[in-house]
Amino acid sequence: MTSQMREDPRFPGVAIHASAYVDDPVSIGQGTRIWHFSHVLGDVVIGRHCVIGQNVMIGPGVRVGDNCKIQNNVSVYQGVTLEDEVFCGPSCVFTNVLNPRAHVSRKAEFRPTRVGRGATIGANATILCGVVLGKYCFVGAGTVVTRDVADFALVVGVPARAIGWVSRAGERLGPDLVCPRTGERYRKTAGGLELVE
Repeated sequence: MTSQMREDPRFPGVAIHASAYVDDPVSIGQGTRIWHFSHVLGDVVIGRHCVIGQNVMIGPGVRVGDNCKIQNNVSVYQGVTLEDEVFCGPSCVFTNVLNPRAHVSRKAEFRPTRVGRGATIGANATILCGVVLGKYCFVGAGTVVTRDVADFALVVGVPARAIGWVSRAGERLGPDLVCPRTGERYRKTAGGLELVE
């Protein structure tokens, strides 16, 4: 641990930078690190072995699974759920209201967003609220997601469009749907792809 990282007695085995704020009540799993200038609001659950980068805001009421990485400058707003092993690239954006106005309260209209296990969201991507990102999908940098993304789909563009498939290892799949890194084989399903066991 660096001199600026500390273990908060509320969270044994968790390293929190001296400049970060963690409100009550919050649950944080062992092995998680929370870096500079981040703020975790109340009623948040963060799993084990997560990395919360610099200048990240989480909550309130957000759920973050185990082994997630949330890179610098990401705000994870109320209504967002990150399942295990999700990667949120630097400065990616979540929303929770479709038509915000400063002078109109729309807290009763928040739409939930779920990010499936192992999904990757690239740097500066925007995820509009109310969508589901399928497990192990890959959202390219700068992409704007306006509708659900299938399991293992590779999406890019504004708005997002599917251009192929990726494996659990994040490798682009060819027509044979075999991962070039691991040799794992996939098959198409109604919801995207699935691993052939």
